[in-house]
Amino acid sequence: MEDSIEVILQNHGKHLPTTKAHPLVSACTGVVLTGLYGLWSLFALPGFRKVPLNLKVPYLPSSKEQTLNTMKLLQGRTGRLADLGSGDGRLVLAASSAGFQCTGFEINSILVTYARNKARWSGVPSSQATFVKKDFWKTDLSSYNNVTAFLAPGVMEVLGEKLLNELPDDARVVACRFPFPGWPKQSSAGSGLDQTFAYDISSVRSYLRKMPDTVCAVSPCYVMK
Repeated sequence: MEDSIEVILQNHGKHLPTTKAHPLVSACTGVVLTGLYGLWSLFALPGFRKVPLNLKVPYLPSSKEQTLNTMKLLQGRTGRLADLGSGDGRLVLAASSAGFQCTGFEINSILVTYARNKARWSGVPSSQATFVKKDFWKTDLSSYNNVTAFLAPGVMEVLGEKLLNELPDDARVVACRFPFPGWPKQSSAGSGLDQTFAYDISSVRSYLRKMPDTVCAVSPCYVMK
């Protein structure tokens, strides 16, 4: 969003008439842009600087279609689910309603508070949906047999290494919008920006064992078992 504001400011001088703008119009424009930047900062920045630069992912809420597609790929599954970067909690609440014991990991304290209140208003017990202000990169995820993630393409390779090292063989991972590079998907749902991809960890490990060159290129930290 910060980039979008910069584009607006750049385009403001390119496309508006060269005549001097009315002071009131200029003031109103400034207030609107400042408000947009403040709103973005409120949700995106708290806790953001604590994450290493190469692992930073800005907050972007899942769409309704994306959430539905994710749940399609989790049909027939049970157990514990970790949502990495849970944001406003919509995916966690959808999964908890389907019977999963969910934990939403989020470093933004404002979003964690919002998600907790949303769960409380919806009558979802904490035993089904828990939101924690915690960096999932520093958390052992071995106790979860379901993982969902809507992050950014630049971190998917590193995330893949972590999940391969920690998740049990029966785990399923669902990636929203951005697939894991070099991983064979089990299935997918939707298309375009709302597409989601399902991966079974046992199948991914089996595939990578047969392709040692791919393991070295894609998952250098993965210890073959």
